This record gives sequence, structure tokens and C-alpha cells, in this order.
Amino acid sequence: MRFTNKNILVTGGNSGIGLATARAFAAEGGRVAITGRNVDTLRAARATLGDDSVAIVSDAGSLSDIKDLTEQLRNDLGRLDAVFVNAGIAKFGAASDIDESTWDETFDANIKGPYFLIQKLAPLMTNGGSIVLNGSVNAHVGMPGSSVYAASKAALLSLRRTLSAELIPQGIRVNVVSRDPSPHRSTHDWASPKPNSAKWLPASRARLRSVGSQNPTRSPRVSSTWPATTVRSSSAANSSSTAE
Repeated sequence: MRFTNKNILVTGGNSGIGLATARAFAAEGGRVAITGRNVDTLRAARATLGDDSVAIVSDAGSLSDIKDLTEQLRNDLGRLDAVFVNAGIAKFGAASDIDESTWDETFDANIKGPYFLIQKLAPLMTNGGSIVLNGSVNAHVGMPGSSVYAASKAALLSLRRTLSAELIPQGIRVNVVSRDPSPHRSTHDWASPKPNSAKWLPASRARLRSVGSQNPTRSPRVSSTWPATTVRSSSAANSSSTAE
């Protein structure tokens, strides 16, 4: 069992990519802690992860929740060997439709939250620990309607570079994994776009299909010994909410 005696946090681990990742770690012997905003889905997810798993209600964009999460992890687990910073939101729309609240909500969950989460959790991490950020293809391609979401994910790429250098003395590695769009639950509504958004929806879908067909080999490559070794991928998307 590759992750026996390893403590691993998966934010947004109550659904979609996060839950699938948490289950994979648990199946390999890891003790997993998951977060999410929805109590019911957290309970259901925890039931599939084993009796020693931990489920914590936490909003990825709330600094007070991050502080409380850190204390609970300190009390329940004591240390962390790996963190998958997966929770986030995706709201798409034409630039002319985006309002300040959408900007703030997206950046709170997708970049401010991860930044301060790592800041608070770094003292709990073991030497040789690994932090993986969930990125997106939208940080690499110019998909119409993704301006705010893409900017938040591009910021994660920069964060990975700087924090990798800063956390080297602690023996902590920071990487980004990006993947193709996933079919799980989303905060955006492709079926009922705002008037200005309708014109770019077909082009956006076509753009993502084109990226996938042109880069069939650029899917995530996860080392069989993760989190003991690096996880990298250069292209993909998480076009959904994993913070609920």
C-alpha cells in the first residue's frame, strides 16, 4: 500500500475530481481528510473513505474557514504528507457580462484561498511533502468567455513557481496538474447563457475540443509514487465547482 501512514488533505473532496482522488488515496492506505461546503455530500463522501477519514465543512475562499480548518487538521491529524488543492469555482461569461461579485468570488476561491491555505498548512507538512494545485487548460488557451476563470488559474501557475522556490528549505514540493474538462457538477450554466454570452458558446466548446484533439498526449501524468515524487501536466481544465 503506497500511502500507508500518510496523511493527505483533498480540498473539495466531496465530489468530482476531488472525491475520485480521495478514494484513490484511501484505497492505497492513506488517511484522507476532505473539505467541502455541503454537509450532506461531505457525509456521503466520508462514508466511502474509511472510518479514519476526516470530513470538514470549509469554504475554500474564506480565510476564517481556512484558519479553522488548519486547527482541526492539527488536532485530528497532527501532520500532513500531501495536499491536493482542488476546491474552486468556474463561472463563464462574456467580458461585458462579468460583474465585480463574480470576479471576487472566483478569485477568492481559486487563488486567494489556495494562497492562504498553503501559508497556514506549510508548518504542518513533513519534509518531502507534496502540494498539488488543480489547474486548467484555460490558463493556456484563449477560450472566449473564460476571462475571469482563466486569469485565476493562470495566477495558480505563477504561485506554483514562486512557492516552489520558497518552500524548498522545508523539503516541500509544489506542482500544478491540469486536465481536460470534467463532466461533474458546475456553477456555470452553459444551457442558459446571458445574451452576450450566447454568441461565443459554440466557439468555446469547439476551442476545447480542438485543444484536446491536437494534444492527445498532454493529459495528467501522475507518478506511481505520488506524493513522494513530482506530479506535472501542462494542459487541461477543471471547468466546474469543487468547493460545495
